[in-house]
Amino acid sequence: MTRVGFVGAGRMGAPMVRRLVESGHDVRALGRTDGGRQAVSALGAQAVAGLHDIARDADVLIVCVFTDEQVAQVCAPGVLAAMSPGAALVIHTTGSPRTAQTIAAHSPGIDVLDAPVSGGPHNVADGAITLFVGGPDDAVSRVRPVLAAYGDPILHVGPLGAGQAVKLTNNALFAAQIGLLSEAISLGERLGVSEANLLEAVTHGSGSSKVAGFVAAGGSLDAFVERTGEFIGKDVEVVRKIAAELGETLGLLDDAIDAGNQP
Repeated sequence: MTRVGFVGAGRMGAPMVRRLVESGHDVRALGRTDGGRQAVSALGAQAVAGLHDIARDADVLIVCVFTDEQVAQVCAPGVLAAMSPGAALVIHTTGSPRTAQTIAAHSPGIDVLDAPVSGGPHNVADGAITLFVGGPDDAVSRVRPVLAAYGDPILHVGPLGAGQAVKLTNNALFAAQIGLLSEAISLGERLGVSEANLLEAVTHGSGSSKVAGFVAAGGSLDAFVERTGEFIGKDVEVVRKIAAELGETLGLLDDAIDAGNQP
């Protein structure tokens, strides 16, 4: 049984906590308010109000918040100093590779892994969320049994920061495919084919993709973008910023992404 501390038991984190509990781990999850603590308790975990108390006894501390800035707040020096030497910090939040690298540089004795996810809460609930993991081989091997409570596949893609690099590239490609699909729908309509009929047909043709399947299942591109735009937009902003800092661009991916953002 592994002692797991969990921060961010929200839309994605709540089913992770439930599966960790069901897998037999000793789980403490952060609940800052009475409502938050009640929600954590309902998942079967022990609700704890303080970050230091979450970190202090954790073999593995998992962070699943929304932004890089929130990761930095959670992983403040005082919080990490409360962790036991040899413990592991797992960051599921999608953000800059440099965030995890900076945290690791200021946290000697703690194994830091970046492990952004691909999928939604239903994939977590099924134990089938994809994890792109960056970090040392031995640390990934040690933490893998914990992540396996909800992650499958768990893809070790390289050293610390590589998980974020893969996730950001994946989401840039995802956003670009939305843009390409938008252009395809526009072409189909100009040729006299409705969006619904085109989506149904394309999912059976060589032009199909996961994005086309998702959009078709949701009924329209607008409906799909409304549901996912906030999350994809955040990730695209991060990858564009990182590329700019490195003097790079997204190339053709940028053009396709912009096509999906046209009015």
